Amino acid sequence: MQVIARPLARTAPQQVRRAAALSTWSAVPAGPPDPILGVTEAFKADTSSQKINLGVGAYRDGNGKPYVLSSVKKAEELLSASNPDKEYLPISGLPEFTKAAAKLAYGDAAPLKKNAVAVVQSISGTGALRIGGAFLGRFFPHAKAIYIPNPSWGNHTAVFRDSGLEVKQYRYFDKKTVGLDFAGMKEDIKTMPANSIVLLHACAHNPTGVDPTPEQWIELSNLIAEKQLFPFFDMAYQGFASGDTVRDAFALRHFVSAGHQVALAQSFAKNMGLYGERVGAFSLVAADAEEKARLESQLKIVIRPMYSNPPLHGARIASTILNNEKLYADWLSEVKGMAERIISMRERLYDNLVGLNTPGGWGHIKSQIGMFSFTGLTTPQTQKLAEKAHIYMTADGRISMAGLNAHNIDYFSESVSKAVKGEL
Repeated sequence: MQVIARPLARTAPQQVRRAAALSTWSAVPAGPPDPILGVTEAFKADTSSQKINLGVGAYRDGNGKPYVLSSVKKAEELLSASNPDKEYLPISGLPEFTKAAAKLAYGDAAPLKKNAVAVVQSISGTGALRIGGAFLGRFFPHAKAIYIPNPSWGNHTAVFRDSGLEVKQYRYFDKKTVGLDFAGMKEDIKTMPANSIVLLHACAHNPTGVDPTPEQWIELSNLIAEKQLFPFFDMAYQGFASGDTVRDAFALRHFVSAGHQVALAQSFAKNMGLYGERVGAFSLVAADAEEKARLESQLKIVIRPMYSNPPLHGARIASTILNNEKLYADWLSEVKGMAERIISMRERLYDNLVGLNTPGGWGHIKSQIGMFSFTGLTTPQTQKLAEKAHIYMTADGRISMAGLNAHNIDYFSESVSKAVKGEL
């Protein structure tokens, strides 16, 4: 009988190899580069000795170097001497930290005295916003839209969108005056549907550095109450904005004293220099202690599948500073010093630009507050500054004032003046 040779069946490994030629992820598109990280990458690639990076959102000392606060170092020494363990924290975080964080933010507000503020530790400010967005998306009984200022911190939209909320905007910045569009802001708030969520930067608005005045905050509080809107404060710069933790908490504390049940995201990255430690808190003002307990129970249910429980070391540092009278006083002095250095850079930059007869008005440089400044520079001007002067910032003209110091501010001022005059 004739045997007919048949081709061998393709083996499983051969099938896998053939399938591998068409990757499972072949349809995944490349994501756009992060605008801030892109600035840093361009800066690092530049070999010029004159290069300046004004894109990074982290404090730098007078020599342009990262700065670790003395109070942080002392707190770490105390912690090391106590030989702490590395056990898991509770889902809601380190109790000594969350209690102190709430006290720092709310002061002597009545809800705090009544044990009516639900608070949990978070993975810095971003994590606090994410917890808040997820909680509101699940439990806020009315609208599922949150209104954020235009412009706002670049991550706000993504954080709230991924929390399941619809993200909308309200007017905030006036490009013509390089200041607050208060009339437009109020007009947009008046048109928001009742029970909408409105995000407010408590101080040192990111990215513009433009804040409402205390009188304007009071007016906004009245308007938001009248429209039955829910205020969600993002407070990433308490103490770091003006150098005064009480002054920087004015808006939050006024809203609470006026009867608003607010949500609050706190960060300790900037004001304690704990960037990589990821220390933050999220809180909600409740009606009473019983409601607070219910809110905290649900916040823990939100957190558990996200990351189970928060990091330990940074919370211990912040807690040690906030609960130690001497370290707390040292920290207040240091954060004031950081704020004052940035304020001095604003004043010198303004004086330089005016002294160089730079076209335009530059008063906004001094009136803005906090780490960031919307300079009013155009995208073509920022591109020229990068190409010709080795000065890097975001395309919208936002700069980190912390990147300026006595060694580079004159060169920066001269370069900006030339860019505005069309001489670069």
